[in-house]
Amino acid sequence: MPSDPVLKPRAADFLAVNRRGGLFTQIVNQRIGAYCALAAHRLGLAPTMVTLINLVLGLAVSALLVATAPAMADGRVSPVLMGLLALVVWQFAYSLDCADGQLARVTGRSSPAGAKVDILADIAQQTAVTAATASVAVAYVPETPTWLVAAFAGLWMTNLVTSVMGKGGDGDSLIASESVIVGVVKLIRDYGAIVVFIPVVIAFAPQWTIWVLALFAFVNGGFLAALIAKTALDSLKPPQTQEG
Repeated sequence: MPSDPVLKPRAADFLAVNRRGGLFTQIVNQRIGAYCALAAHRLGLAPTMVTLINLVLGLAVSALLVATAPAMADGRVSPVLMGLLALVVWQFAYSLDCADGQLARVTGRSSPAGAKVDILADIAQQTAVTAATASVAVAYVPETPTWLVAAFAGLWMTNLVTSVMGKGGDGDSLIASESVIVGVVKLIRDYGAIVVFIPVVIAFAPQWTIWVLALFAFVNGGFLAALIAKTALDSLKPPQTQEG
């Protein structure tokens, strides 16, 4: 892509500057995001406005899940309705999250302040998703251990932080291969796939949401332990001396 802003971009121009992501994110959300970025460009929206729309939508449906979780558990509200609503809105919100960066890069409106807003919105958005998921789990299984909820939320946010750290450097991937098989394995950490999996469980098997907490606590905890071990081993290697 040229450094100058594209005057009449197409969806393909936005897609060409996407920051990739997991397999699901690349195939689904980045592509939807390209069309969202095109629409936002035609409407004259700034990238930060797209970020804020994403944030409002995501927070709203997460708050609705938190508020209705008890009613879902006692049969007053349909979990199918709430789960499918969350699926659609979380997916659209995440696609907008992909779109804001595409829009900024194609139109030449990238800025440090905009990047900070995007990161802060991601943190708020994913905090709300964890709160909504935990609320449904506790509503259906009131004896859900407090430590499990804390581990789920804490390790989820640690996963987000390490992902953000990786964007600015060498990345946090422990497996560099980009094969389809590796991509499928990594779906467990692909946010686009995650916000399909969780609402589907809420819609069709909400009583199993407690196992969603356990699954992500285990996966994110295992990833954190592996990342600590790898980083520690790297730090223990003798420094390389420069010749000359």
